[in-house]
Amino acid sequence: VLSIIGILVINSAADGFAAKQLIGFVGGSVVMIIFSLIDYNYIAKFEWFLYSINIGMLIAVKLFGISVNGARRWFSLGPFGTFQPSELSKVIMLIIFAHLISEQKEKINSLATILRIGILYVIPMFLVAWEPDLSTTMVFAFLFCTLMFVGGISYKIIGAILGAALPLAGILIWYIQQPGQILLHDYQLNRVLSFLNPSDYLLTTYNQQYNSIMAIGSGMLTGKGLDNNTITSVKGGNFISEPQTDFIFAIIGEELGFVGGCIIIALLLLIVIQCILVGIRSQDLAGRIICCGVGGLIGIQSFINIGVATKILPNTGVPLPFVSYGLTSLVSLYIGIGLVLNVGLQPKKYQ
Repeated sequence: VLSIIGILVINSAADGFAAKQLIGFVGGSVVMIIFSLIDYNYIAKFEWFLYSINIGMLIAVKLFGISVNGARRWFSLGPFGTFQPSELSKVIMLIIFAHLISEQKEKINSLATILRIGILYVIPMFLVAWEPDLSTTMVFAFLFCTLMFVGGISYKIIGAILGAALPLAGILIWYIQQPGQILLHDYQLNRVLSFLNPSDYLLTTYNQQYNSIMAIGSGMLTGKGLDNNTITSVKGGNFISEPQTDFIFAIIGEELGFVGGCIIIALLLLIVIQCILVGIRSQDLAGRIICCGVGGLIGIQSFINIGVATKILPNTGVPLPFVSYGLTSLVSLYIGIGLVLNVGLQPKKYQ
């Protein structure tokens, strides 16, 4: 249902993308069925092969990918569009680390185990940050926290990490505002500063988020309707760029209103809850981690995308799961759902 709504909204947001998204929807559905039928434990046996493929893709895209606005995140596929390895990498990492963590479940709270798993995880995360792609790097970081939490890491360790992270976050926010900071690229810094001081960036960096929340508000309760092309709309007036991807929720709010926005959020929430419920019923820890990881990935990306469109978070580019245009993202998410279905089918196989 989300994918169908997404296709309709994409068709309304921009010309020439809905047909490709429909192909991705059909292809993703087929891939989902395939992955639901192949035992996830069998797939996990190829963890080091998958890890090597993952690292290879992320290095290759940096060296040979196409550059857009100074970032190399995509391979060109000619008439078929582009391929973004970091989107597929999220699902690959889920499979790999669900297996690794489950294998180390008895030693998950030892420092050596945490460091070993952490180093293996940080390598592809660093390659994503190198593209540069800060938003996807953040998703990777939150996903790692989800995997380790479900894997059974001690609450004492979680408390210690949070206790250290909060003051470090404050120091980081202070540091990036200092002249000569080296952690963020200029465009990344401008996005953070425009969030902290929106009035200073109203005509530049903050402009898109301002137009987004104005569009959502203008939709009121039931919206202006799909395919609305009035000059005062965000797409009719060209007030935001890439409305079919990062700011798709602004189109939803304007054309489907508060009701449509709530329906999208409710559907995403139901998928997340169902992933967790399937994970709870899983016959092993690896299956539980995969299901909760997929649910966490969908929840994290949804929160970031909608948070950016509603100015809860700084402007950053993350697709809204199953709704935003992007074939790599869509197919990767369907692979994730296929794995969840796979976990849910396992008990029936052995009865």
